[in-house]
Amino acid sequence: MHSATFIDHFQHPRNTGTLEAPDATGQAGSPEEGGQVALQLQLRGEVIAAARFQTFGCGYAIAACSALTEWITGKSRAEARQLEARALAELLGGVPDDKFFCVELAVKALQHALASLP
Repeated sequence: MHSATFIDHFQHPRNTGTLEAPDATGQAGSPEEGGQVALQLQLRGEVIAAARFQTFGCGYAIAACSALTEWITGKSRAEARQLEARALAELLGGVPDDKFFCVELAVKALQHALASLP
């Protein structure tokens, strides 16, 4: 069974696409590995003002990226760095073990984007 939160993020993903002038970009995975995520961030000072994602992956990747972008928007860079894959999976109401890598891809893309900032 999928949670209502998962289904909502899968059927109505938030923050898809690209930003006109991102301050940071992060990527994780590859199509050959089973999924790929690109994440863009726009900041106002230390706060993430906007986030957009694109993914080549399953419904779990879509839902994870959607939930991630909602959660990080309005958070400081320091707060966003603290997000772990298990916590993101919990936000979605749980993720099967064989799909957990989709959640990890979203978090890795976030970490990569944050690491690219000065």
